[in-house]
Amino acid sequence: MESPAPGKPQKPPKVAKVKNKAPAEVQITAEQLLREAKERELEIVARPPKQKINDPEELAEYRMKKRKQFEDNIRKNRGLIANWLKYAQWEESQKEIQRARSVFERALDVDHRNITLWLRYAETEMRNKQINHARNLWDRAVTVLPRANQFWYKYTYMEEMLGNVAGCRAVFERWMEWEPEEQAWQTYVKFELRYKELDRARHIYERFVMVHPDVKNWIKFAKFEERYNYIASARRIYERSIEFFGEENMFEELFIAFARFEENQKEHDRVRVIYKYALDHIPKEQCQELYKQYTIHEKKYGDRKGIEDVIVSKRKHQYETELEANPSNYDAWFDLLRLVESEGDVETIRETYERAIANVPPTREKRFWRRYIYLWINYAVYEELEARDMERARQVYRAALELTPHKHLTFAKLWLMYAHFEIRQKDLTAARRAMGAAIGRCAKDKLFRGYIELEIQLREFDRCRLLYEKFLEFGPQNCTTWIKFAELETLLGDAERARAIYELAINQPRLDMPEILWKSYIDFETEQEEFDRTRQLYERLLQRTQHVKVWMSFAQFELRLAADGGAAQARAVYQRASGALRQSEEKEERLMLLEAWKNFEEEHGSEETLLQVQKMMPKRVKRRRKIVTDDGEETGWEEYFDYIFPEDEAARPNLKLLQMAKLWRKQQEDSDAPGTETGAGEAQAETETGGPGEEAGGSSPAGEGTGGSSPAGEEAGGTPPGTPPPPPGAELPEDIDRDDPGSSSDSSSESEEGPGT
Repeated sequence: MESPAPGKPQKPPKVAKVKNKAPAEVQITAEQLLREAKERELEIVARPPKQKINDPEELAEYRMKKRKQFEDNIRKNRGLIANWLKYAQWEESQKEIQRARSVFERALDVDHRNITLWLRYAETEMRNKQINHARNLWDRAVTVLPRANQFWYKYTYMEEMLGNVAGCRAVFERWMEWEPEEQAWQTYVKFELRYKELDRARHIYERFVMVHPDVKNWIKFAKFEERYNYIASARRIYERSIEFFGEENMFEELFIAFARFEENQKEHDRVRVIYKYALDHIPKEQCQELYKQYTIHEKKYGDRKGIEDVIVSKRKHQYETELEANPSNYDAWFDLLRLVESEGDVETIRETYERAIANVPPTREKRFWRRYIYLWINYAVYEELEARDMERARQVYRAALELTPHKHLTFAKLWLMYAHFEIRQKDLTAARRAMGAAIGRCAKDKLFRGYIELEIQLREFDRCRLLYEKFLEFGPQNCTTWIKFAELETLLGDAERARAIYELAINQPRLDMPEILWKSYIDFETEQEEFDRTRQLYERLLQRTQHVKVWMSFAQFELRLAADGGAAQARAVYQRASGALRQSEEKEERLMLLEAWKNFEEEHGSEETLLQVQKMMPKRVKRRRKIVTDDGEETGWEEYFDYIFPEDEAARPNLKLLQMAKLWRKQQEDSDAPGTETGAGEAQAETETGGPGEEAGGSSPAGEGTGGSSPAGEEAGGTPPGTPPPPPGAELPEDIDRDDPGSSSDSSSESEEGPGT
């Protein structure tokens, strides 16, 4: 017996520190703690001393002690196979084969279905070269557990390693009687092939495909025959497999393998027959790969016509499948018709068109008819251009027009194409009759325009005038029609008639695009060099609208006139525009006008006039305002840029003076004792905290309750200094805004100087 080396104390195991000392939700008993401590060996236990056995007595004592430990462990937990295996392994290590065999037998009595136990038992017998014992043990194992393939694999491997080929084959035959999985049959076949027993392997395959009749197994059987150059036998197997599955269960992978086999044998005619037979009998949605392989084969070994036939046939089957599922899929009909037309068979094409147009949309909504009506149009175009059957094309057009529910919807394109077709057939009367019927039954802008263009090409201008009159009766608000009518009269040289048309147009109560109409009228008068009339038109237009672009266009017009007085007249227009836009709230338009005026003065004015315009340029100020939703809720603030014009600032001191007077009046009414000085002081404070109007020369406090104004205020029409405040009860003028925007907190925000500062 040896003791631990001195000077080396045993270290206690590391124990994790407990961070959370709160009581656990589930309490643990002392018994459980002790059991876990024993299992985890948390207690400090002295290491067992090293022992050297020197004589048989000590060996016997050691063996008896170990056997007692093993027996105790087994007695504690008899169902734990690991204890039995450790016991048997230890006995084997002591060269006690009989005892190890006894342990295994006792363990089998406990659990005879434990596969690991059987395997360790048999491996022990083989490791100790107990062949007969191992063979008997394998026989027992496969008898007790015949579905455990591990036993069969180990058994056959042992017999083959021993060179017992006949015995191994007998084991395989016993195994095959249980019809195991596919891998077992493949293992049997490989075993026979290792010993060059091709006939036996073929016989195994025959049984194999009957036990597991899958397509892949038939293909393996055929490839086995092909690998050993039995071509006739391989072809026979493919044929048998097709007969075996029948027409009810046809698989594309079987036909693909068969076709590849024939392709390897250079039998391309057979390959084509196989592919065609499969494509005729297998549903189209299940043979996509078959089409692909057929196409590849034709590309390799076929001619161009064969390749095109394959591709067309494949696509045609796809479209037919889609149309069977949804006959109203007009895009699929277009694709199918395109393929059929490429083949050139007239009867087939007509039959396909008839099938397509038979699928009338179920509802009278135009969005369902838009694609459908093009089937009729393409049909008529084909009959006219390809088939050269004009009478049939005419019938197609008429049938389409009769089928269309014109009271609910119509197609101007169909009417126009029919009219042009009749003109190509030199039947002008039929074309006009068709267009007249179209306008009478379902008038549309496109029909009128198409009919007018047709008559213009025929140089029938009187008919064009009549059509324009009907068109304007139908839609008097359409400015484009008025403009086109006037342009026609202009081209015909009748300016008075064109001017009369424009006058009628601008006097209409409702127009869709009046700005385009006025522009066209002005351009017409300008082209006619009627500048006085043009100027009058601008004046009339300005009476209706004060839009900044109208003023700018008017100024440009005046500038384009005589070189001497054109600039002065243009400047006068700009001045009028500035005065007119001053009343509007669109500050961006005023800025746009001033910038255009400034550019004009830079090119055509003097420094004095340019300086005058620059003084009118506004300041750009950043302000804040509340964001109010449609529901009236305030969601926050936003910043925006505002423009402050000097002309507006000049009028602001008057407002300040009135505000001070109003404040004085309120103080006079509210105070019991005289407080003029107090009121004057508050008015003065109010004035000093004024808005941005003071920046442009606003009012300054007078020190008394009366207030005062600067000279700039006098020029803007303010109250002269020394004017007494209004008496109590006096009202402010109606044209003065009582809520002065300049006194708000917005004016105290930072500003950016504009070009006029």
